[in-house]
Parts: sequence; structure tokens; C-alpha cells
Amino acid sequence: MPARKPLLHRALLVLLVLFTPCLAHAQGFISPSFGYNIGGDSGCPSALDCEDKNWNFAVSGGALGSIVGFEAEWLYEDAFRGKTVNETSKVTTFMGNFLIAPRISIVQPYGLVGVGLMRTELENVGASESENQIGWDIGGGVMVFVHRNVAIKGDIRYYHSFEASDLLGIDLNLDDNKLDFGRFGFGVVFKF
Repeated sequence: MPARKPLLHRALLVLLVLFTPCLAHAQGFISPSFGYNIGGDSGCPSALDCEDKNWNFAVSGGALGSIVGFEAEWLYEDAFRGKTVNETSKVTTFMGNFLIAPRISIVQPYGLVGVGLMRTELENVGASESENQIGWDIGGGVMVFVHRNVAIKGDIRYYHSFEASDLLGIDLNLDDNKLDFGRFGFGVVFKF
């Protein structure tokens, strides 16, 4: 057992050395974006089979280095399942994401993964239901810098709520209102 301790210390030291230069040069950013949801529980079954793209709004902020970064993202959709007379469906998410984003000249591709909160609100004739859930997201995209501190970005992300029965290994029947969907987004990145 004592021989493992120096090995663990060396591994942590290597990680610290590798990621410290990336974080030391990190710049803060804020990024508003518009997008639409596809697949899963959304009103658009697929990107090619969607008559009514219900646009949503998101804003993210964080720090981005030359290789890694992190962001906090807030997303709001007020017509998640589409616009109908009898039903209103809203989704709000707040995710914390870790980014791998190597800078290559004016282009910075990125992949991300994170966890956070997902809130669904459903109002039907005479009844309403809302639920808060823990969820995860994964995705990727690309930023193209048109100025040293301004970029245009496009990405696709997949959001999914955790199922309590999957986490515990016990069937609790708590996944009736689980949520999953994809999102295409387009926006602007302002670095400072």
C-alpha cells in the first residue's frame, strides 16, 4: 500500500503540470445563442422531419484556455413539444460543462460534457405539472474567430435526465417524466 502513494502523487503532479499552462492563459467568455430542439421528447422528431422549429434561447459563460475550459449554460424553451391550443410545454436547463477545445489558428473545435438541473413544465387544459430533475449533456461544435475576442459558433448538444431507477438499480417507477432531446445552436462568443 505505501508504494502506491508516491505513484499517485506523481500522477497528480503530471496532471497539474499539463493543465496549469492551459488554465493560466484562460480567458473569460460569454456566449448568447439561438437554436432549436430535435429528437427525443421535443416537437421535432428529426432535423429533416420538422415542420415547426420552435426556437429557443441559451446563454453560457465561463473560461476558455488554449486546450481546456469550463462553462455554465442556461437554456430556455417555451414551446418544447410544439405550439398547440390545448398544451403548453416549457423546458429550462442549467448545466455545468467541461470543455476540450484546442485552438487551431482562427478555428477552435470543442467537445463538452456536463451535469446540471433540468426543469419541465407542462400545462394541459385544467391541469399543470412541473418537475425538477438532474441531467447530463454531451456535445461538440466549432468556433471561428472573426476578431481576436469575437467568434461565431455552431454546435449540437444532447440533453438527458438521469433515471432514478438506473442510478439505484431498483425499479422505483420515477422515470415517467424523464427528458431527452438534442439541440442545434448558433451563436456568438465574446472573450474578455
